[in-house]
Amino acid sequence: MSEKKTILHIIDNMGRGGAEVMLVKVLKELKEYYNIVVTLNPQNHFGDELVCDEYHCLHMGSFFRFPLAVMRLRSVIRKKKIDIVHSHLFTATLVARLGTPRDIPLVTTIHTNVSASAEYKKGYLHFLEKMSYRRRPGTIIAVSEVVMDAYYRFFGHTPGKRHVLYTFVDTRETATDTGIPGEGSGSFRLAAIGALRYPKNQQFLIRALARLTNENIELDIYGSGPKQEELQQLINESGAKATLKGEVKNASSLLSRYDLYVMPSEFEGFSLSILEAMAMGTPMLVSDIPSFREQCADTAVFFDLTNVDDFIAKLKDLAADKEKRVRLSRAAKQRVYDHFTLEHHMAGLRKIYNETLQNP
Repeated sequence: MSEKKTILHIIDNMGRGGAEVMLVKVLKELKEYYNIVVTLNPQNHFGDELVCDEYHCLHMGSFFRFPLAVMRLRSVIRKKKIDIVHSHLFTATLVARLGTPRDIPLVTTIHTNVSASAEYKKGYLHFLEKMSYRRRPGTIIAVSEVVMDAYYRFFGHTPGKRHVLYTFVDTRETATDTGIPGEGSGSFRLAAIGALRYPKNQQFLIRALARLTNENIELDIYGSGPKQEELQQLINESGAKATLKGEVKNASSLLSRYDLYVMPSEFEGFSLSILEAMAMGTPMLVSDIPSFREQCADTAVFFDLTNVDDFIAKLKDLAADKEKRVRLSRAAKQRVYDHFTLEHHMAGLRKIYNETLQNP
């Protein structure tokens, strides 16, 4: 074993979601630590992108095998002489709290607004969360102020050690030419990126586009998920000029082909795809939810999720106003460089790790 301090990073699986993307990028930067990744289940959409010193899968399967996953994690921690455990996502955090010995520091990142997530409202999971937090509160990291506030209010936890550490974008991967993305194409092109599942709400966009079939406006939706068949049926029946493009690696790199980024989420923690659109300088029309307000400030146009007419009016306004799109593009990109880079995140994370190791 290396003389470096050893961090065990535990997450549900390595499907391509925001938490998983963030972890993959962080691992590439944490070279001063010996990094062990543990997943509850073997799904991995990253392949060789996942760079770590060791990888272990607990093969939990169904939730009925939760106690077995706890015991397996405890075995890995003792065998590998772990210095600190960092958990991500709900089930992995429950396993980490019950499987991490009390003499090992525990850090947990909360990625989503728990008060709006159906998963957190299940009775037995709600009970396990409250019980496990009382046992091992650890150090809590939230990806936004909105997420932090919702977490403590929803569960009624007594706040302990906590930090807000924003999700980030690696600006080395999002450099684009100056100007407005999508300019020069024949139609006004919209892009949306996100898993096809609740709460991404892509059906809102399709229904809106169904009312704009006489306009030269087209929508491409990137992502995959359980609502794919339902969304395709809605497109077919409504006649909306919308296309499901499937899951594409580094979909944000395609944003230079589009005039506007649209996102109708009902809730978010702190959206990576929004950050990527900001960094690419793609003007944005997004739902008016607290996390988007915190994330974008005045660099996006916000629409009312309960009012399709509001979305349509603001979409048409942006399509007609190139100068406004230019202003939004430049302001969004600057906001990313000021607050949400990989460098910002890594400096904060290293500080949290150092403090946790010194004062477990």
